[in-house]
Amino acid sequence: MSLLASIDSALAAFATFVWGTPLLVLLVGGGLVLLIYSRGRPYRHLGHSIDLLRGKYDDPNDPGQVPHRQALSTALSGTLGLGNIAGVAIAISSGGPGAIFWMWMTALVGVATKFYTASLAVMFRGRDSAGELQGGPMYVIREGLGKKWMPLAQLFAVAGLCGMLPVFQSNQTVQLLRESFAVPLGWVVADGSLRTAEGSLRAAEGSSQVAEVALPASLMFDFAVGLALALAAAVVIAGRIQRIGKFAVRVVPGMVLFYLALTLIVIGYFWQQVPAAFALIFTNAFSGEAAVGGALGAVIATGISRGAFSNEAGIGTESLAHGAAKTREPIREGVVAMLGPIVDTLLICTCTALVILLTGVWQQGEGIEGVTLTANAFSGVFGHWGPILLLLMVLPLAFSTIVTFWYYGVKCFVFLFGSRWQGFYTAAYIALIVIGAVVSLSAANSIIIGMYAIMAIPTMISTLLLARHVNRAAHDYFVRFATDEKAALKDPA
Repeated sequence: MSLLASIDSALAAFATFVWGTPLLVLLVGGGLVLLIYSRGRPYRHLGHSIDLLRGKYDDPNDPGQVPHRQALSTALSGTLGLGNIAGVAIAISSGGPGAIFWMWMTALVGVATKFYTASLAVMFRGRDSAGELQGGPMYVIREGLGKKWMPLAQLFAVAGLCGMLPVFQSNQTVQLLRESFAVPLGWVVADGSLRTAEGSLRAAEGSSQVAEVALPASLMFDFAVGLALALAAAVVIAGRIQRIGKFAVRVVPGMVLFYLALTLIVIGYFWQQVPAAFALIFTNAFSGEAAVGGALGAVIATGISRGAFSNEAGIGTESLAHGAAKTREPIREGVVAMLGPIVDTLLICTCTALVILLTGVWQQGEGIEGVTLTANAFSGVFGHWGPILLLLMVLPLAFSTIVTFWYYGVKCFVFLFGSRWQGFYTAAYIALIVIGAVVSLSAANSIIIGMYAIMAIPTMISTLLLARHVNRAAHDYFVRFATDEKAALKDPA
């Protein structure tokens, strides 16, 4: 076995180990505890989140860095995109259709989890080494639980540095660009080699010298795309969270609507098979027949891990964005954050899953996974335009994820090492975008999935320990909110 194969195998074993039963119980069981502890109150105020996103209660003088809608868009930009496209495809490839059911379960309990984690991110904001107000699980732990819990806060920050690597996003973005443009235009041949014009001519002539001018795609096409992504990311990153928030709020809503339109066309094309697709999801969720190895545990673990990777409920990364919201009311940001799992998993991931299942591409051969599987599904309806249409949606969202992950990562870095050296982190991050374009999917995927599991441990423990503070604040806030609403109805002026 080669060194790279050994590393891939070790990383895969690590990801499988950390996503074992204890963590699944902590994430889903902990979310269920929060749901019960809240008495379902967050679910009853989803309408209020729309008013908050519309800016009805915005105050520019409130502490924080970005408005509610930019905080949510930034959080969604870190989850929407390849997590919904490639992540769902990987879940179905390895766990079968039943994995989607367990993704739904993470979203349903994730609504309550995000309410608590986002509320705490604002409630227990702290100052970084530069004196700037920051939010996130590490600050929640330090400010809410005290310095004796600092090892837990540091664990989250270290895992965040590794889990927020841009390698998965750049890897899958390059793969989709290759499938959409490079292969159809003849730049890249089927075996992954990149040909010069001379090489293509010799191929047409049947020359045996083609191999002499064929170069690995990773050295030319992948590297060029990765470099372009890195340069574009550097421009946005230079504006920090303010520019990232403005970019995300402009990109995310439009791309979501565009993707929903695409998927609804495919679903409408196969509308008669939709009930059977849902039946397959529910049946396989408890049988494990379609999972790799045929184990029910594999279906559940795949669905929950991919669900967590998709909506990030309980992982804590979304709290890094919500903690930057301009508000004096922590509960308001908690109410806004609840929309994340609904939009991300219950809506977008479900549409992606239906497209893959209805077109039947998930059964058309082994070795096809990630964004390629989803691209093949769209090709079944839109022909060669399928991957291109998918690219138009994925590329902006994948790019927004890359810049959002930099923001998450730099906050973890500053917490650990101070703001003085954050320029070194930014330089390393930009370089990793290029490196990620040429590394193997399995290695990148295993690192990120494994680190997401590690991040969940301090996030869920601190959330469960501090949940009582959120309950008190929520009771006070919703009583005041109801009183103000009644007063407004009596006196509209």
